[in-house]
Amino acid sequence: MFHTPEQPPYLRIADELRRRIAEHVWEPGDRLPSRAQIGQECGVGENVVRRAQELLISQGVLEGRAGSGTYVAEPRERVRVVRSSAREQPSGSPFRQDMKALCRQSDWESRTDAKVPAPAEIATRLGVAEGELCVRTTYEFLADGKPVQLSTSWEPYAVTGGTLVVLPEGGPHAGAGVVNRMAAIGVTISHAVEQPEPRHATAEEASLLGIQKAALVTHIRRTYYSADGRPVETADIVVPAAHCEIVYEIPINR
Repeated sequence: MFHTPEQPPYLRIADELRRRIAEHVWEPGDRLPSRAQIGQECGVGENVVRRAQELLISQGVLEGRAGSGTYVAEPRERVRVVRSSAREQPSGSPFRQDMKALCRQSDWESRTDAKVPAPAEIATRLGVAEGELCVRTTYEFLADGKPVQLSTSWEPYAVTGGTLVVLPEGGPHAGAGVVNRMAAIGVTISHAVEQPEPRHATAEEASLLGIQKAALVTHIRRTYYSADGRPVETADIVVPAAHCEIVYEIPINR
C-alpha cells in the first residue's frame, strides 16, 4: 500500500492563507494578523508561518512592508512577454510590440559602457578571451511606467567597434535590436539560444523591479549567433515571476 507524502507544514499554511484571501476574509490592502496569532490558530510555530508568507510574497499574493507587517497585495495584471525570433522586426523592438498588443505604454532606460573587460562567464558565452573588451548595456524595461524586465547585454568590441552600431542605444540605428543592428554592418544573425531558469532576485534586482528581496524571477541567458556560428551578443534577462508570464512562440517552416 502506497502512502501520499504528507504536505510540508508551511505549504499547508500557505494554502490556508490563500483560502482566506480567496474567501475575502482578508481583502487587498489588509494587514495580516501577527505570525504568532496565525501560528496559534493553525497549530504551528512562527517560523512555519514565516516560510508560508515568504512563499506567498514571492508569488505576489502578499507583500511585506518593513517595520509594518505583511499585507494582502493589490491585484496586478501579469505582463505577457513573448520570446520569438519572428518578433525581431525592422520597425521596432519586440518589447514594444508586446506592450502595444496589451495596450500598455512601453519605454526603457539604458546605460552603455564601452570597452569593458569581459568577465569569465561572459567571455565563455561569447567565445572570447577573459578580459577582452566588450560593449556592455544595461536596460530597465517599463510598462505603463513600472519596471517589468531587466537586461544586461554584452557585445564584443571587435565586432562593432568603429561602426555606426557600436552604441546599441545611440546613432542612426538606436533601439533597432541586435538582429537589425548587426545586419546594418553586414553581420547576419542565424539563430539565438535561450536558457531560462528560476531563481531568487538579488537585492539590487528586487530594488530595481519593485519586488520583495529574494522574490522569484526567471533568469534568461540569451546568446545571438551569426551565420558562421560566432556569438555576437549575449545577455542576462531578468523577469519577475509574479508580474510577468513568459511565452515562447515557435515558428514552423513548411
